[in-house]
Parts: sequence; C-alpha cells; structure tokens
Amino acid sequence: MFIRNELLQDQQAVYMVNAAAFETTVEAELINVLRKEAQPIISLVAEENTHIVGHILFSPVILSGHAELKIMGLGPMAVLPDCQGRGIGSALVKAGLQACKELGFGAVVVLGHTWFYPRFGFAPSVRYGIHCEYDAAEEAFMILELQPGYLQGSQGVIHYHPAFNDV
Repeated sequence: MFIRNELLQDQQAVYMVNAAAFETTVEAELINVLRKEAQPIISLVAEENTHIVGHILFSPVILSGHAELKIMGLGPMAVLPDCQGRGIGSALVKAGLQACKELGFGAVVVLGHTWFYPRFGFAPSVRYGIHCEYDAAEEAFMILELQPGYLQGSQGVIHYHPAFNDV
C-alpha cells in the first residue's frame, strides 16, 4: 500500500471509495464541494496495485474568538469495505497528521469513533474547553495538538466549512 496526495485523475475513484464506505453519497459530494471551496485542504489516497482503496481529507476549521489559530478538521475518511481492518485508515491518519504539521497547523479536530482516534493522541475536546458546533456526543468530538500547548487558553466552538451543514 502506498499513501500519496490525491491527483486530479483520482477524483472519480475517491468518490467511489467514499460512496462505498458510507451509507449514502453525502460524504462523497461533500468532498467535491470542499475541493472547490475550502483552502488549503489535504487530500490523500491509499493506493494498492494502482487502485485507490482509501481516502482522507483535512480542511480548515475556525475556533470562535481565535481566528488566528491554524486548526484542521479531519474528515471524511473512507476505506473500501473489503479493505477495512488492514491498517489503511491508520496509515492515512498518520500521513495526514504529518502533512498538517508540515503546513504549520497547530491542532486537528475530528468528530469520530472513540475507539479509533485516541490511538493517534486525540482526546475529547472538552478537556480544552472546546466544543463542536454540531450536536454531538462530547467524547466523540476530539482534538490533537500538533504543537504542544498550542491551544492553551483558547476556548470556544469549532466551526466547520458551511458545506458540512449538508451532511
């Protein structure tokens, strides 16, 4: 398996991976919108034998009252159903977090599985006094500081790109 940046010619395969991994095509459509409207984004694919088997996207989020902070939101992330459980998602997360660091982002948030994301260092965001704009279980909205102490003294609500409101 090989992790790399998404290329223009990968867009249809990325759509298909997300459509197969989720119950609807909403996430796949969201990715199409974010590619056009959110900047910068990090969009990585997992490739096996020239086939795209996984995808992850990171897009900027804003912490209310702290627009100067550089924070990314992780998601969507998808792996083809018959390829799940083989470490592809973990490899995508690790590569994506590294890419966020390299672009100078100080933290990443995720609204996701509480059994999956803590293995990468994510912790419930309520520990930082940071909340999600969406009605979500507190333990499911998590944050990871890429730069230790980056969020010290920063509290508020994370706002995603408006395209997420359609998910």
